Amino acid sequence: MLSPRMLSPRVLSRLRRRGTALLTGLALAGVLCGAGLAAAPGTAAADGIRDNQQWVLDMLRVPAVWPQDEGARVTVAVIDSGVSADVSDLTGSVITGPDFTGVDTSASSPDWGVHGTWMASLIAGHGHDGGGSGVIGIAPQARILSIRVIPDRGDPNYNRYEREQENRIQQSLANGITYAVAHGAQVISMSIGYSVPSGTVRQALQQAFDHGVVVVASAGNSGDQAGSARGGQAPESFPADYPGVISVGAVKFNGEVASFSSANLSVQVAAPGVSVPAEGRDQQYWWVSGTSPACALVAGVAALIKSEYPGLAPNLVATALTETTTDRPADRYDSGLGFGVVDAAAALAKAGSLAHDGLTGTGVVAGASTKATARFNGSIAAEPVRPRGAAQLVLYAVLVLASLVLTGAAAIRLVLLRRGRHSPGPPPVHPFPGPPQSGPGRDF
Repeated sequence: MLSPRMLSPRVLSRLRRRGTALLTGLALAGVLCGAGLAAAPGTAAADGIRDNQQWVLDMLRVPAVWPQDEGARVTVAVIDSGVSADVSDLTGSVITGPDFTGVDTSASSPDWGVHGTWMASLIAGHGHDGGGSGVIGIAPQARILSIRVIPDRGDPNYNRYEREQENRIQQSLANGITYAVAHGAQVISMSIGYSVPSGTVRQALQQAFDHGVVVVASAGNSGDQAGSARGGQAPESFPADYPGVISVGAVKFNGEVASFSSANLSVQVAAPGVSVPAEGRDQQYWWVSGTSPACALVAGVAALIKSEYPGLAPNLVATALTETTTDRPADRYDSGLGFGVVDAAAALAKAGSLAHDGLTGTGVVAGASTKATARFNGSIAAEPVRPRGAAQLVLYAVLVLASLVLTGAAAIRLVLLRRGRHSPGPPPVHPFPGPPQSGPGRDF
């Protein structure tokens, strides 16, 4: 069993009181003590990385779970820009799946799989040099199934990909989900975002739920775009906003919601998402920020639950996660924080209780998710359609004309959204070593 070095309770208490400013100082101290980190990530890098990662593990209460389970029986599909199987902290843990992007960038390119490798290291990184060095993932014994559905922004073929038709782009995502289900993934992690929904993707997701697959997605990084016109809510992001998907927001070291994290009614839970250490495909370590790392961390917790209770239905995994959170909002739910910050130890215990009660079915009905309940909490009334009189027919004609006008406006908006359908902005990533920074995030 991997046993990452722990900070003492006294130090942890002091860190939590002082917040992210002290984390920056700790990071700098780690740099000073671990000279040569960037040049030789397999040597002195270990102590600095693990120490700077500890707050993430502690906030999610992950070390308390590892004596019971480390995810050994689970495959997590990372549907992203690809995962490099050659980085030190993922060696032997990556299964390389297909590339559905439609572009021919070689996996040997330094611009291939940048974002996906970061995410995979957060889910299933096992360190190196005996496990005591480098990044330790939430489920360090889990397997990663890499499925590439989108290129990184730096990919030489990204512009060509951007010119693809919307239905082609969405079909790539649906194909990735279908492949993950067919090849035994118990958890799907998607740190990606699209500005419009797709019936094809939703159908693929329903297939995943029917096979007992837990699906986790990043809520989006449009927090700063929320305005009064939307009632203070950020734009929805898909797949996070589909029913049945566990949508994850991002919090800072002190538990506050990150300014970039999208606040809308899709958000169910939150996890660390500001300056989270991860290993890149260049085998260097990076600070990554956004709801992307938050999603990956929660996918890792879901992997721990599915490893211990493989028959637990996806909606019950969501129940275990949402009913056991820490930092719960005063009003029980908040559109930025969801139901609170994930607590891996408590969630695993709750999952055990649900499994003991025999609630282990594999299906989930689309539309019955927690977020759907939060969105519409009333009853649905039905009444018969009555014959129309002459006045009603005139009114009907006016309504049809208005509908055509609105449809045209929506079509124009869709065209304008296409350029930004995957990404609100550049990724706030910084080479490690260096002080952690926050800024506008993105999910591709």
